[in-house]
This record gives sequence, C-alpha cells and structure tokens, in this order.
Amino acid sequence: MVDFKQLAEQYRSELLDRVVPFWLNKSQDLDFGGYFTCLDRDGSVYDTDKFIWLQGREVWMFSKLYNTVEPRQEWLDAAIQGAEFLKKYGHDGNLNWYFALDREGHPLVEPYNIFSYTFAVIAFGQLSIALATAAKSGLSAVSVCGDSIAADTLSAEYASIAKRTFDIVLSKTDNPKGRWSKASPGARALKTFDLPMILCNVALEIEPLLEPAFLQKAIDDCLHEVMDVFYRPELGLIVEALGKDGNLVDSFDGRKLNPGHAIEAMWFVMDLGKRMNRPELIRKAVDICLAEVEYGWDKEYDGVFYFMDRLGKPRHELEFDQKLWWVHLETLISLIKGYQLTGDQRCLEWFQRVHDYTWTHFRDTEYPEWYGYLNRQGEVLLPLKGGKWKGCFHVPRGLLNVWKIFEDLAARQ
Repeated sequence: MVDFKQLAEQYRSELLDRVVPFWLNKSQDLDFGGYFTCLDRDGSVYDTDKFIWLQGREVWMFSKLYNTVEPRQEWLDAAIQGAEFLKKYGHDGNLNWYFALDREGHPLVEPYNIFSYTFAVIAFGQLSIALATAAKSGLSAVSVCGDSIAADTLSAEYASIAKRTFDIVLSKTDNPKGRWSKASPGARALKTFDLPMILCNVALEIEPLLEPAFLQKAIDDCLHEVMDVFYRPELGLIVEALGKDGNLVDSFDGRKLNPGHAIEAMWFVMDLGKRMNRPELIRKAVDICLAEVEYGWDKEYDGVFYFMDRLGKPRHELEFDQKLWWVHLETLISLIKGYQLTGDQRCLEWFQRVHDYTWTHFRDTEYPEWYGYLNRQGEVLLPLKGGKWKGCFHVPRGLLNVWKIFEDLAARQ
C-alpha cells in the first residue's frame, strides 16, 4: 500500500526546507527591488535582467504560500517588494506589461507577450487576497519602501491592478500580440492552446475579486476552448494550434503537440470541475491526462517528451526531445489530483512512475532547487536553477500541490 503520509512529508520537506529558502535567500534584489532569476546551480547570480513572467510568478508563489501554508511575515514581505517593483517598472503606465527589464527596471522588451499580463494578474490577485486576510487577522499596516501603508488599502490597490489587467487580457484573446505580431497580414491564421489553457487557472486564482456572472462566463469560455475545440476526439489528444475555423492544419505549428501543456491544463480543468460539482468534467480531464502521459512518455529512456508531432513527422525545435522540469512537475500534480478526485488506480500507478523519474533526475542532491533541462537520455544539460524561463514557480507550486493532496489522502487513509 502507498504510504501517503510519508509522501506528504517528502514533498513538504523538500518545499519548505530546501526550495523556498533557496528563492527567499538567493533571488531577492534588496537594492533595486524585484527578483533575480538567473541563478546558477549554487544560487549565485549570473545575469541581472528581470523577466516579467518570472517576477509575477514569484510574487504569486510567496503570496500563495502565505495564503495556504502559514502567514509568515517573510513571505508576505518578499511578495510585496516584488509587487512594488512590478507596479513601478513592469508596465507602460497603462498596464501593458513589458516582457523584460534591466536590473534597475528600465524596459528591454516591449509588451508583446500576453503571458506577462496573465502572471501579473495572478501575482497582484493572490497578494491582494493575502493582504485582505492579513488585515482581517489584525495586521493594520505593512512597510512599503520605508512607508507604512494600511494593509486593506494596499490590498484594494493590488486588486484593482489584477482586475484591470484581466480585462485587458480578455480583450486581447483574438489577437494576443497585437501590433507586435510578426505574422504577415493575411497570412495563415492560427489560434493557440496556451491562452485558453492558462485562463482556466487565472480565473480561479482571482475568483474572490470577480463578479460571479463575469467569472462564470470566463470559465465557460475557457472550458469550451480547451475541452471542445483544442481537444480532438479523433486523436484522443489536445493540439497546440488550430486554424481560426477550428480545423487541423498540416504545418509545423499545426502539427505540434505539447504533452506538458495538455497535462497541466487537465488539473486546471479538474479544479473547475470540482468547483462546479461536475464529476463528468473531472472524469474527462482524468482520461485525457492519462492519454497524454501514455502518448508523451519516452518508451526508450523514460520521461515525458517536450514537443511531438501528431503525424510523427520531424520537429524543427532542437529541444523537442528534451525532458523539462515543468512538464514533469505538472504531470505529478495532474496524476495525483486525478487519483484524489476519482480513485482511478491508473493515476496512482503512473504517478509513482513519474515520481521516481522526476526525483531521480531533476532533484539536485548537493544544492537546493531542481535542475530544469535534461537531454533525452536524462542527463543534465544545464546546471542552472533559474534563467529566462525557469524561476520560482513550477517546482515549488508542484511540491505544494502534491504535498497538500497527499495530506488529504493520508487523512482519508
């Protein structure tokens, strides 16, 4: 029998004793604000540029820890200082969020990337919730750049930023890159899976800040796109891109499959199914998750492929067969959540398989935090712990989710 209590402790300890202290102590830029994310194996900084995706994700992570684990002041302080850096430098004054800044906060890359916006939404939304909770618990004021500000006042300000940014995101769904799109006018038009996928999660992250009718419409629209449009019953899989008419397209982009994206989306859908008391939606998400893991698993070297081609043709991305940290952490969440919600033994069996691979290959036994990039054979390609795309997000979020699910399973057991 699986020892859920032991597994809960394994994930809890890794999160709170190794991973969170790594980011708390190594990534904060206490001189200019925000976070360093380009961290070498031991946590030393090798580049000081700041990427809005990762700044927002780190604000969210410390806020989430404060809200779901315990209200530690150091986590709240870390989140606030990152949020203040974002508020001051992260956008153009109209909440159009840049992609990258230099250390001091000067913009380096224009706000072409919609995910800078989505991660700003969850950052300010989750921190607003944390501050509102803190205010109700008796925390009257917090220190911001040496000034004392009422916690409920700052909460309201952050909530406004989150809601206004979310409105911008929804207004850009048909043309996410806007004037920064590289596509030629009249060129083959595709819509991609990544935006409706992430919106399934964003909507729930800021649920307390939204009007119920508005939230429900956002959820319904996202679910329709994910489960009725990008999920293809004829394949039994989710595709990354479709024509604007909803048809499959035979091109590099049209044939691309990203098992990690699809698997991650399924635990978002499971959460929505639980929230709306729709067991049939949970069941469908679990079945898709299992199909994606089975399809994406490397039968020769183990691990889940990064990119695949739905027709089995060659991929143009040189990294297509790499094994990435986030893919495996998201797979762990989806599988154990699927087991928690349905009791499907296949989820537990696959979880154990992915768990063994992930802990054996991605965890650094000498230094905290985990490796991000392995070659197909499972060998470390880059010893870094953070960079332009990897930050304080997938590893701690994965450990947190799996820990909490195992706690629940242990209580039942």
